Amino acid sequence: MKSDKISDAVVRRLPVYLRFLNELSRREVPTVSSQELGLKLDLNPAQIRKDLAYFGDFGRKGIGYDVAYLIEKIQHILNLDQQINVALVGAGNLGHALSNYNAYLKDNMKIVAVFDASPDKIGTQINNITIRPIEELGDTVRREKIRIGIITVPDFEAQRVADQLVAAGIGAILNFAPTILKVPPEVRIHAADFTTDLLSLAYYLENGKEHAGV
Repeated sequence: MKSDKISDAVVRRLPVYLRFLNELSRREVPTVSSQELGLKLDLNPAQIRKDLAYFGDFGRKGIGYDVAYLIEKIQHILNLDQQINVALVGAGNLGHALSNYNAYLKDNMKIVAVFDASPDKIGTQINNITIRPIEELGDTVRREKIRIGIITVPDFEAQRVADQLVAAGIGAILNFAPTILKVPPEVRIHAADFTTDLLSLAYYLENGKEHAGV
């Protein structure tokens, strides 16, 4: 790796590259150029080359990138060459949908535990995962070596859940609750705010043309 400080934007593009490369692999396409990647992903080929160059020299002039090799390298960069266990807290409709998505995850990241505070949900199953009481979160995270937590509880419960995940040793959190969470600096947190994204789309209904291509 050429730099210890890689921007968030670069890291967020790597899974996009990986997803398309996996599609090429399923179609048994052996090589791909940055131009082809750029065309399919609507990205500047120079940006793609620059992104990948942060981590090494993966391409060959006149040939492009070996698809299988680049998949392997990006998986390694993203730590997806190892099993990463995930815990989900909140077994409502969104929690059910995310847990069922397990069937489509192919990159060694799996939801292995689901927690909820409702007695009506505890003991039932989602995608063959038994919902556990929130009181078992700490022990389960440590026992199952869970490293990432997903929060899908109401906003007024989210900080308490985040505190429990952090106390159990979680290193990263994906938060779907519509609230800002406070965690220690060593814990990475990403917010998935459906409401903000949806509301911001309304702006482009009247202003989309002038922003086209931006």
